[in-house]
Amino acid sequence: MGGLVYFSSASGNTARFVARLGYDAERIPASPAEAMPEPASPYVLICPTFADGEGRGAVPKQVIRFLNDPARRAALRGVIAGGNRNFGTTFALAGKVISDKCNIPLLYRFELAGTDLDVARVQSGLEKFWGTECLMMA
Repeated sequence: MGGLVYFSSASGNTARFVARLGYDAERIPASPAEAMPEPASPYVLICPTFADGEGRGAVPKQVIRFLNDPARRAALRGVIAGGNRNFGTTFALAGKVISDKCNIPLLYRFELAGTDLDVARVQSGLEKFWGTECLMMA
């Protein structure tokens, strides 16, 4: 299976979701002073949404900084986005923005720290996704 890279804000919702998945994952640090992870293999990014009411600023600045590196961006295979349904049309907007900009699939969207059903769906989906990736790369 490929890797996971995620960003989580101070709320910790995304970190809690990733921990419940039970897979090894590298965290993009909140502080710009800390070193960025350098994924050694293809990975899926899990990212919360920070959009204002108009959808501006949906992708956290640290995630933009991480993806601005061509080598890290080249290994990106898919994105999973978190959000809050209270924000209506901007719910999990970071996933769509990253998907469109990087030409990769938006694999799933979850609210806050996700539900048990979200965790099960993502686990199953990642197993199928990475299985497909291996077949496609063979």
